[in-house]
Amino acid sequence: MRVYAVLDDQSNRSLARSEFFDHFNIGGAYFPYTLSTCAGVTEMPGRRGTSFVAQSVDGSLSVHLPTLIECNHMPDDKSKIPTPEAAKHHSHLEAIAHLIPERDTGEQILLLLGRDFLQVHKVRDQHNGPNNAPYAQRLDLGWVVVGDVCFGAVHKPKVVTTYRTNVLENGRHSHFSPCPNHLVLKEKLTIRTSTNPLSSQNLQHFHFSGSTVQKSDDCSLGSEIFVRTEEDSKVAPSIEDKRFIHLMDKEMFMNNANSWVAHLLCRTPRPRLPNNREQALTLFTGLCHTLERKPEMKNHFLAFIQKIFDQDHAEVAPPLHDGEECWYLPSFGVYHPRKPGQIRISGAPHLGVSLNDVLLTGPDLNNSLLGVLIRFRCEHVAVTAEFEQMFHSFVVSENHRNFLRFQWFKDNNITKEVEDIG
Repeated sequence: MRVYAVLDDQSNRSLARSEFFDHFNIGGAYFPYTLSTCAGVTEMPGRRGTSFVAQSVDGSLSVHLPTLIECNHMPDDKSKIPTPEAAKHHSHLEAIAHLIPERDTGEQILLLLGRDFLQVHKVRDQHNGPNNAPYAQRLDLGWVVVGDVCFGAVHKPKVVTTYRTNVLENGRHSHFSPCPNHLVLKEKLTIRTSTNPLSSQNLQHFHFSGSTVQKSDDCSLGSEIFVRTEEDSKVAPSIEDKRFIHLMDKEMFMNNANSWVAHLLCRTPRPRLPNNREQALTLFTGLCHTLERKPEMKNHFLAFIQKIFDQDHAEVAPPLHDGEECWYLPSFGVYHPRKPGQIRISGAPHLGVSLNDVLLTGPDLNNSLLGVLIRFRCEHVAVTAEFEQMFHSFVVSENHRNFLRFQWFKDNNITKEVEDIG
């Protein structure tokens, strides 16, 4: 398989996208791991791939790759891949321009090689240049160019079909398109005066009446648009947040048993979920083998499922009709580091799609930790409470129950046959 790879010595493990695993038909269990990025810490499951061999483009070297972890959170901007033409643009890189392959727009960036594979990061040769110019390094897998590969902050088109010119930032005319990643900031000097030119007294208001423009004495625009409120410093809800709240107000209701009934609040448009029953069966088989090897984990799992049945949070699911859309929760047990005696169930994606991808997350309605701590000092007595299995306590509408199916033993007895639960 011909792919591009990102070399990232800041990553402690090597990664591969889902397309890589699917191409080689790699199945098996999904193992949980923690991904730390600038956006925060995320826990996610992924497949593992071993015994792969990477070969340089010229075929001069083959190396054995470390264990690859399935992860789709990696750079995929192919515009940063250097080309022979970019190297020829710099006099100190012309000598190695013929050693850099042409950019292949049909191939994807599917690998990220971290510092668990130090060999591919070692520099065997280097071509330097001026302080602000890019430089080239020869690694075991080939030459790389470090730095901006743009031609003076413009991208050279492959085919010029018109003679339309662009005015660059320096005022020069060129038929090259300006680079979208080249940013220029200009500060604007403002002088404060004693009078406010945007005050309501200085605004004149007009309104259209037929074809005649008439001056209006209504000063509501000037008196309202610049008024400060206590909501100014709060984060405004996003479009998805507003849709989430609208759907909750419109579709959620309380039934005769005083239980809240809700639909799954999905994004619009919602992609059709693929039938992942085969994947769920594969993971369930792996789970059974794990439970046989770990009796304590098996007891925790059985107790967790039994609690769900005892509280009527799940029931035997009806048979599916031909072509009926469904989603199985491919599950495996995960322990929290601070709660070793309690197990929780985690899911896995299928064909790059998971149930969470089609659901609206909703606004963050949690109180800030600082506010909670400060309010603890307001009164003499503080009361705390913990909600348990709140999601399981909602009654899911019938037309969405097929999206929450999972497989388990009949009557929670591992000696009996497996059936669909929902």
